[in-house]
Order: sequence, then C-alpha cells, then structure tokens
Amino acid sequence: MEAQKTNIFNHRSVLSRELIAGLDVSIEGQYLDATVGGGGHSELILNQGKNIKLLAIDRDQTAIAAVKTKLADYYPEQLQFWQGNFADYQPENLLFDGIIADLGVSSPQLDIPERGFSFRASAPLDMRMDLSQEITAAEIVNHWNEVSLANLIYEYGEERFSRRIAKKIVQQRPFRTTTDLADAIASTVPGKYRHGRIHPATRTFQALRIEVNQELKSLAKFIDNAPTWLKPGGKIGIISFHSLEDRIVKHRFRNSELLEVITKKPITAQTDEQRENPRSRSAKLRFASRKAIE
Repeated sequence: MEAQKTNIFNHRSVLSRELIAGLDVSIEGQYLDATVGGGGHSELILNQGKNIKLLAIDRDQTAIAAVKTKLADYYPEQLQFWQGNFADYQPENLLFDGIIADLGVSSPQLDIPERGFSFRASAPLDMRMDLSQEITAAEIVNHWNEVSLANLIYEYGEERFSRRIAKKIVQQRPFRTTTDLADAIASTVPGKYRHGRIHPATRTFQALRIEVNQELKSLAKFIDNAPTWLKPGGKIGIISFHSLEDRIVKHRFRNSELLEVITKKPITAQTDEQRENPRSRSAKLRFASRKAIE
C-alpha cells in the first residue's frame, strides 16, 4: 500500500513560470522549498543549474518518499530533505538565496481517500498532513463543544451557517466518516445552497483541516523565521489559496523589519494556466526580498 501511495503522489504545481521568474535563480545558489509536495517547483529550480543546492521540506513523509524517487538524479548531491513542520525548521550555519512555499493540500492528499481530506469518498475523519501527530478531525468533530465548533467553522471556514452546522454536528455525533459528516452538513443549510458552486461542507472541511494541522499559526511562525534564513537580497515567494493565508502573507511581509515587499499586489495565474489547471484560479503569489545588512 505504501508503495502504491508513493507512486500516485503526482502533483501539478501552480504559478511555476511566475515563481521561477520572480525567484531569479542563481546557477550556484542555495534554495529552500518549504512545502515540497510533488516536487514540481523543486525540480524546476534544480533544472536551472547543475551546481544548485536545494533543501526540501514537507510534513508528509509520503510526499518526501515520492520526491526522492521522482528526483533521484539530484539526490543526495544537490537535493536534501527535512521532514516536519516548516515552522519548526532551524538551519545550521546555512543561508539561502531563495525560499519558496506552496501552501494548502496537495492534489494527491485529496485523491488518497484514507487521508480523510476530501468527502468525495467515504473515509475516516483524519486530515493529518503529518501522520505521526495525534489530533485528527474526528477528535475535533466528536469532542469539541458546540460553541467552539461554531467559532472554528466561522473563523477558519468563513462559513455563514457555522452555528447551524455546529448544532447539527453535536446532535448527530459521533461521526466516523467524511461522507457522513458532509451529508449532515448539507442537510443543515438552506436548500438553495445545497446545489451551489461548491459543496456545503467545503468550508467546514477547510476549517477542520486548518485546525488539525495548525496551518495558519505555522504559516505566521514560518514567515517570522524565514527572513533570518535568507542571504541579503535573497527572495521568498509564497503561494496561497484562500484569503486567510494570503492575508497573513501580505501583512507579515509588510510588517517584517527584515523584508522588502516586491509584489504590492499578488500575482495570479495567466488565462492558459487557469484553463488547463482549475486549481490555479485561486492561487496568489507574493514575493519579498531580504534587506541588505546595514
């Protein structure tokens, strides 16, 4: 089973042209891919020169195993790995010419039912990016009180029906599977919202995933730490997929004493990419550079 999971961990990276152009890759530079995922962006960076070195980070050990196979020609001479939360990484006597992060859930994580990120198939309520951590979505859904659930769904899911949904969850729990939870949520919202552009459970699932993986807190910590890992003039580029992430990136870049904002407005996908890869439509890329040391 593990081999099968590794083989299907193929992910189509978004905003690749814009990311590589903005990063201005040096042919002998040191780079950090803080969310390696399927390895698409890492591969593009490594392809810029045979003397480039890159450290790839991911919380998901399955992703790292897949990228080690995919980019075997670069490993270990040019490519190294560190498994864990990018907010917890601490480089040892190493500064980078560039840092990138592509936030959110990878397509393969959504496509592996037992990971519990999606309700397209019945699966346990898991949602952990790092399978070694203890808390799962089931723990939150089945044990948090109604007020805490409503606040979570409203804040992290930006869900207008958060109170209704939380009340329904508490009334009908325990929930075992993603589809049972999604069906309960769908039965809670007004009829006209059940057949809209997105499934009624989408925002609640986003909120649960963010809480399980502490995504926003980790992102804020990462952006606070990352400028100290850059060489003067080194660039950091972050791709976000929803307003909560983009807001953190925007404000942390702007308020950092060590960074100079490059992109006053976020870079979005061009028309051809949006047509070929619908996931890119919500992507936003922001760049900043490390200020010169005075």
